[in-house]
Amino acid sequence: MPEVYTVKVEEGQPATADRPAKGPVYRSIYAKDGLPELPEGRNSPWDFFSATVKRIPKSRLLGRREVVDTKVGPYVWLSYQEAYDSAVQVGSAIRRRSVNPGDRCGIYGSNCPEWVIAMEACSSQAITYVPLYDTLGPNAVEFILNHAEVSIAFVQTSKIPAILSCLSKCSYLKTIVTFSNFPTAQKEQAEALGVSCFSWTEFLELGSSDSELPAKQKTDICTIMYTSGTTGEPKGVVLTNGAVMTEVLSIDQFVDLTDKVFSEEDVYFSFLPLAHIYDLTMEIYCMYRGSAIGFWRGDVRFLVEDIQELKPTIFCGVPRVYDRIYSG
Repeated sequence: MPEVYTVKVEEGQPATADRPAKGPVYRSIYAKDGLPELPEGRNSPWDFFSATVKRIPKSRLLGRREVVDTKVGPYVWLSYQEAYDSAVQVGSAIRRRSVNPGDRCGIYGSNCPEWVIAMEACSSQAITYVPLYDTLGPNAVEFILNHAEVSIAFVQTSKIPAILSCLSKCSYLKTIVTFSNFPTAQKEQAEALGVSCFSWTEFLELGSSDSELPAKQKTDICTIMYTSGTTGEPKGVVLTNGAVMTEVLSIDQFVDLTDKVFSEEDVYFSFLPLAHIYDLTMEIYCMYRGSAIGFWRGDVRFLVEDIQELKPTIFCGVPRVYDRIYSG
């Protein structure tokens, strides 16, 4: 990192008889006055979300484009209160499937409102969620489901075949919930292996809107995010509530110093995979600040069209994405 972006916060120390020499400690210039501290009484990202719901319950949160007879229309939105109520109900349903605090829940599919609601449902019940890459093949899916001991999974309908192909080898997985409807033939195939299957609507009906939420701790495991496994099998990165919350507050500190913090007026374009920590923390930060999140359709051919319809004020990408947009 160029020196202009760093600041020395601790001098080096010479070697002694008891310890080796230590060089000086540098920190990003944006954190020269210290690292963010977690506020008292906030023990989980769920606290960020629920506080915003209390503050602006009717504001837009999750939006996707309406499709009627294959024709794509404008964005349709769920408010903060509506998303919160769904998360509480889904969390209650998860508990009724004998999934308890500390257990693991998989989420497999493209970014969509149900993905975020499933994530918040897990957070509400202190259950660890395990994202699976949207592009993962059956071998990696099988490995992660077993390695993380996933007992319930929320799955995009198009990803059900990948789950079914390895289901007989996944002894921990007992419940599958789709983001939409569960095709009858696939449901029968899963149930023949002893796995209970639910559509999104059916699963919501299992839950209660007034269930008591368990206490959470900063040291609880919030999520286990698997890397792509460049060499060998995917590697699971364990992130606590405290780690995720600190990252969110670090984003807030960074944008406050370099631009401006997000607000209720902002709209975020959800495009990067939620299975990556970059987009995940950005969307949690949006909920912390009360911003709206609009999802792309999952097809890169219509990426610019979705952007033109949503008119986001915030777009997070990676160099390859920006290069493709520039080239086009």
